[in-house]
Amino acid sequence: MSAERENAKLRLLGLDAEEIAAILPEGAPRYTAKQVRAFCFDGKSIDEMTSLPVSLREKLKETAVSVPVGIMRVYASRDGSKKYLFMLDDGNLIESVFMPHDYGNTVCVSTQVGCRMHCAFCASGADGLVRDLDFSEILGQVVAVNRAEGGSARKRAVTNIVLMGSGEPLDNYDNVMRFLEEVTAPDGLGVSERNISLSTSGLADKMKKFADSGRKVTLSVSLHSPFDEERSKLMPVNRKYNIASVIDAARYYFKRTGRRVIFEYTLIRGVNDTDACAERLKELTKGFPSHINLIRLNETGSALKRPTSDAAKQFMLKLNALGVSATVRRSFGEDIEGACGQLRRRVAAELAAGDAAEKNSASEREGRKKFTTA
Repeated sequence: MSAERENAKLRLLGLDAEEIAAILPEGAPRYTAKQVRAFCFDGKSIDEMTSLPVSLREKLKETAVSVPVGIMRVYASRDGSKKYLFMLDDGNLIESVFMPHDYGNTVCVSTQVGCRMHCAFCASGADGLVRDLDFSEILGQVVAVNRAEGGSARKRAVTNIVLMGSGEPLDNYDNVMRFLEEVTAPDGLGVSERNISLSTSGLADKMKKFADSGRKVTLSVSLHSPFDEERSKLMPVNRKYNIASVIDAARYYFKRTGRRVIFEYTLIRGVNDTDACAERLKELTKGFPSHINLIRLNETGSALKRPTSDAAKQFMLKLNALGVSATVRRSFGEDIEGACGQLRRRVAAELAAGDAAEKNSASEREGRKKFTTA
């Protein structure tokens, strides 16, 4: 059952019918639990579950909440994408990005508040890991965006899901696995595993565990450099899981699932876009069903620089000429801080500054009061 935090209400979203039935008042009809579950996947609040008796709704509200994420702000980009900023029940903030495509609509969700991986080019890990997200909080992002975009559980506005937001999904393994179970369930959202991608920084042991789980989602592995020394600078996780172990785990994933593995490769000007890098990428992926997704660096305040679009295209053509499957990924939301963690950090800083200003103002008012009454 979804874990409760101290003084927090039970999260109904994602609980199965038996788990919901266990918290309903004695005498409630057996079908009520299935009704509640369906309402939650539609993104409805307990008050909106109007086919339930008022007395039952009032009772549920005392101890439970349906969808455990609240939309705080929505930022619309000129490219059609939207960034959703969510408030959690403990005051933490997380982000999701909605991206419309010709073939359907994708939502990119977060799996942790912050991240412990500390990749050099990513804002998510700048402040470290705050906490894991519960499976219902991961699921809540999909449900909330789906409803906000006009969808329901049976007629979804969201057709594709990528676990590529803030956090390392395989570092929150159990909650991510429960999320996948619920989001693909016929009485959940019913999303096909082929329409789900999971991105990892390369936790080789968890990649193999995931391969053995029976799940067959698309696995995207953040590579970012084909050389261990450079990759360790960009991604400290490489010191534990070097490139050889990551490639071995990726091959194992293909062997167990039959799914082609995607390698995410953030292009950084003058760092990982050389001829030597292209040649090494060819060797790493030789005889292996994989694809390299080239991403132009989204500058987040580090000293690393973004290559031009032409330079990215030239690197792609260089790989293609070597027989390597590669494309340049379309960027979304650059005008709304679309990169992972950027918006959350800025808004959190603004809120903290506002709280500090309010405290200072209150302190000044108290000081003036004491002075005038002295």
